[in-house]
Amino acid sequence: MDTTGRRRNPYELTEETPVYVISVAAQLSGLHPQTLRQYDRLGLVSPDRTAGRGRRYSARDIELLRTVQQLSQDEGINLAGIKRIIELENQVAALQSRVAELESALDGAAAAMQQREAAVHASYRRDLVPYQEVQQTSALVVWRPKRASD
Repeated sequence: MDTTGRRRNPYELTEETPVYVISVAAQLSGLHPQTLRQYDRLGLVSPDRTAGRGRRYSARDIELLRTVQQLSQDEGINLAGIKRIIELENQVAALQSRVAELESALDGAAAAMQQREAAVHASYRRDLVPYQEVQQTSALVVWRPKRASD
């Protein structure tokens, strides 16, 4: 099932579907296959593996490879820094997803509370009158127990 609750077609290709072998991924990203292997060893871009341990890259992996290349060549960031950037971006995405999940749960709880509140209000008896608070006075009342002789 996908995020909308519909059944996913098992043959449907998404950006996360691992379909590209290393030679095609290298061509699409503009990198040498040995560079892709190095990035995999360093944990920068970790493609899925086949049963025979061959690498299979997804469209998302290709985009990440291009990002790594851009950060390395154009921005001059070393591979350790790029790895940290990727980790932080993944963490931010996970936190944003969790916030959206919690906001949805909060909205659901608020709606349920409003329904329960409306049900309680609907059950009120209509012949009840509002209570008016009695004003306190400063009168003193003395109580004396009755005597047995009275």
